[in-house]
Amino acid sequence: MDLMRFKYKRKLRFGWLLKMAWRDSRRNRSRLFLFISSIVLGIAALVAIFSLGDNVRSDIDSQAKTLVGADLVIESNKRVSSRIRPLLDSLGDQRSVERTFASMIYFTKSDGTRLVQVRALEGDYPYYGSIETTPVRAARSFRNTREALVDKTLMLQYNAQVGDSIQIGDVTFAIAGVITKAPGRTGISTTVAPPVYIPLKYLDSTGLIQKGSRIATTYYYKYADPAVIGSVLSAIESRLEKEGLDYDTVEERKRNTGRAFEDFNQFLTLISFIALLLGCIGVASAIHIYMREKIASIAILRCLGVNSSQAFLIYLIQIVTIGLIGSMLGALLGIVIQHQLPAVLKDFLPVQVTTSISWKAIGQGLISGVVISLLFALLPLVNVRNISPLYTLRLSVEHIRFRDPLKWLVYAAILFFVAGFTWWQIHSWRQSIIFTGSILVAFLLLSLVALTLRWLVRRFFPTSWNYLWRQGFANLYRPNNQTLILIVTIGLGAAFIGTLYFIQDILISRVTLSGSGSQPNMVLFDIQNNQKDSVAKLATQYKLPVMQQVPIVTMRVEEINHQTAAQVKQDTSSGYRTEAYEWEFRVTYRDTLTSSEKLTAGKLYGPVKSADDVIYISMEDRYAKRIHVNLGDHIIFNVQGTLIPTVVGSFRQVDWQRVQTNFRVVFPTGVLEEAPQFHVLVTRVPTPEVSARFQQAIVKKYPNVSVIDLNLILTVLDEVLDKIGFVIRFMAGFSIITGLIVLIASVLISKFQRIQESILLRTLGASRKQILFITALEYFFLGALAAATGILLSMAASWALAKYSFKAPFTPHALPILILFTAISLLTVIIGLLNSRSLLNKPPLEVLRKEV
Repeated sequence: MDLMRFKYKRKLRFGWLLKMAWRDSRRNRSRLFLFISSIVLGIAALVAIFSLGDNVRSDIDSQAKTLVGADLVIESNKRVSSRIRPLLDSLGDQRSVERTFASMIYFTKSDGTRLVQVRALEGDYPYYGSIETTPVRAARSFRNTREALVDKTLMLQYNAQVGDSIQIGDVTFAIAGVITKAPGRTGISTTVAPPVYIPLKYLDSTGLIQKGSRIATTYYYKYADPAVIGSVLSAIESRLEKEGLDYDTVEERKRNTGRAFEDFNQFLTLISFIALLLGCIGVASAIHIYMREKIASIAILRCLGVNSSQAFLIYLIQIVTIGLIGSMLGALLGIVIQHQLPAVLKDFLPVQVTTSISWKAIGQGLISGVVISLLFALLPLVNVRNISPLYTLRLSVEHIRFRDPLKWLVYAAILFFVAGFTWWQIHSWRQSIIFTGSILVAFLLLSLVALTLRWLVRRFFPTSWNYLWRQGFANLYRPNNQTLILIVTIGLGAAFIGTLYFIQDILISRVTLSGSGSQPNMVLFDIQNNQKDSVAKLATQYKLPVMQQVPIVTMRVEEINHQTAAQVKQDTSSGYRTEAYEWEFRVTYRDTLTSSEKLTAGKLYGPVKSADDVIYISMEDRYAKRIHVNLGDHIIFNVQGTLIPTVVGSFRQVDWQRVQTNFRVVFPTGVLEEAPQFHVLVTRVPTPEVSARFQQAIVKKYPNVSVIDLNLILTVLDEVLDKIGFVIRFMAGFSIITGLIVLIASVLISKFQRIQESILLRTLGASRKQILFITALEYFFLGALAAATGILLSMAASWALAKYSFKAPFTPHALPILILFTAISLLTVIIGLLNSRSLLNKPPLEVLRKEV
């Protein structure tokens, strides 16, 4: 007989495959749609963040001029020389000048004092957009009279009203209006030093402009034809660089603003992606159990002539369809969430964001959702190819093990997709590999814990214990157990939540420790030479210790090893970074180290005694490494036009967390004593009341002296961290809720696996209470072990971040750890018990008819 006629051959007919996929899913659609819930929130978060990114980029393009307020901006952090001033006065068709500096202001009505950023303005700036004030007319009227515009946070803090008075230096200004919005300023940027606008013509009268004062000057220009700006800059760029002036244009601000937002957007996207990854773990788990239940059906299909490829495609169609439906639902939810994000992120966004549907973002979300859910579903799905018709003759398929080399290809595809997606966001293969590797390590460690638990329970099974305890332990390793998936899912969620909490705690404690104990908590700066002794005397009158009093000189780098900034820009192979020339250094002079410094290389040289002596300077080691400067290198500094040649003599490690004056560059004595300088005094005030009285005395007697109150900074920083923490918690909420959904889905699916066991126990006489105890015991073991492992992972990650990124000690508190551990463990038990109620509230026969 011709054996070929017994070989069943059929072409892949797509219509028939669709029909079979539809028919096969009829009985299990409730479970299939349970898979959808695992990925919906992850897709929603991605679509929302993608849409926000597209909207912000579009708004940056459309609002770029209002960010700058002019066509061309030229800035200087030092006094502008007479050589360049004629050129600056000749540019543009309209021009404005603004001088900016930090100073104390005094609210005459409430006796309050506060460090602010004084912005003395002359001209019609901004030319694009406006300074939004209440009342509206104040934005124009204050320019011609002795009036000021005050930031709204200051007005609220000191209960001030329009018409009240503030004192800046020796001049009293009436408050003309409240600033609600200014060009290029976000909520966070105005928190530490809120802006106060005054007319430039009154600046000299304040008495705040003195030798050594740190004042920035900004020139704003408007051109009737903005197209000429490129040619203008080409002609004057070399002169601007020579004078140490920086410039900014609409296009440059657009690029810088977009670049800054991209960093923030990447962070939000990766948090959203973690939510999607957690959801896909749930998909893989659900599909695994779903396919185990389908083994008998697939074996029957194989007996009827369906080949392995056709069987595989039937279930692949089901999974892709479910993934697409889940991605579409997620995209719809993402559109809704997108409209809430501008309100949540308003303090961090550089522009006024318009919310519009981004079809590009929706497409990206759909593709990402379908691809990654398919990849995770393929892990259990590839086993369909290995199901033989012989499985129809087997009494049980519980112990079947499929070993398919194709799985390794799927694993590789998943890792490649995760790394590729991460690179698409951050454009760095190194960071992408680190991110992917971190996730992989967490997966492997949690999987190892789960497998070890199963082995330990089986190896050292407590045979002498009570029956209920034995039954609860046995559920951890029995066929179709959920040990691996639940420990991985719950553990990753616990690790993510714990890491977010620990990082926020590190940041807060790092700053709080700076102001604790006997650490200084107040810094006075801009003290002139003739005020140094009298300010220190005033501090002692208030019984405040003078903990530090140091001179500060501002300067720039002119040359490094005989190379100027222009030469370094032309010759990129030199290795020096241009930022070394652009940075304005604030240095001091002394011959000893402070308590926050440690010498790491070279030595400190003594005072310079003659003009022929070599001037050996000391540099902070990390900064020297960043700008590629070594011991023995020659650096020429420009101090107010005077060139000072130096040699790098030593490197220092500096503890920047200490509240005291720390410097990147330290000169020896005998060099800078006659240079323009100001002094800084560091002290500690015992109470807020003493602080307020002392600041009032300083402002009244020395109006040019500015005061930084660390207690106020801590309050401000706490507000900033609260805002950052809210954003992180908001985005982490997607991952947390996804983790809960995956947990619920996994427990629900495990319920289907436990039906026969529970019914058998009830038939043999087990009470409702006994079955609940067994179930609670199983889920408590899983939840507790997963939570403990996840928290340990988060502690390890937080320790690494604290040590290598934040350079801060990591001291976790026991109470929050205990609360997190207990909450996750109890939540797992509660969800497990709730999903078991339907099995216990009905007779066994009714449950069998409905579920089996």
